[in-house]
Amino acid sequence: MTDAKAHLHRDLRNARESLLWKLDGLGEYDLRRPMTPTGTNLLGLVKHIGGIEAGYLGEVFGRPMADPPPWFADDPDEPNTDMWARTDEPSAFIIDCYRRVWTHADATIEALGLDAAGSVPWWPAEHADVTLHQMLVLMIGETNRHGGHADIVRELIDGTAGLRPDFNGLPGGDDAWWAAYRDRLEQAAREASGR
Repeated sequence: MTDAKAHLHRDLRNARESLLWKLDGLGEYDLRRPMTPTGTNLLGLVKHIGGIEAGYLGEVFGRPMADPPPWFADDPDEPNTDMWARTDEPSAFIIDCYRRVWTHADATIEALGLDAAGSVPWWPAEHADVTLHQMLVLMIGETNRHGGHADIVRELIDGTAGLRPDFNGLPGGDDAWWAAYRDRLEQAAREASGR
């Protein structure tokens, strides 16, 4: 691997692991329950990003998965099937599917150079021609974007926050410190709005 490709691949791996860490220690209910008005939930985020990665780091380069996640075949008339987990889809199954996507995508990354050409059939023709470099950057962005959603969902569920178990990146404060900090932000918002 070139240094640039190795760095991009490492960033993608880190983003994947961070996303899955948000699921650690939760039961089926908390993994599935909708936490926003649009239904955002942890397992749905994992299903969704797995589908995106299988497409952009597989199909786009003529390397479709032999055993894609089953929600790829879901009824296209059913909206958002990749954004939530049905009762017959155990969390371990969804996580395993996502890890299989990683294995397949990693093989694509290792086999191809950054300048390898691909085509995104679901994009407009004038933008469909891409390189592995572009798709790696896109997948890092998408995985981190949905990882950010997972950060917020997990914090709403049980207060767990941060990048990963060994480093949360947050200032070290106890519950009282965080309550005072939040109150200070609320006061600043009220003052700024004239309330």
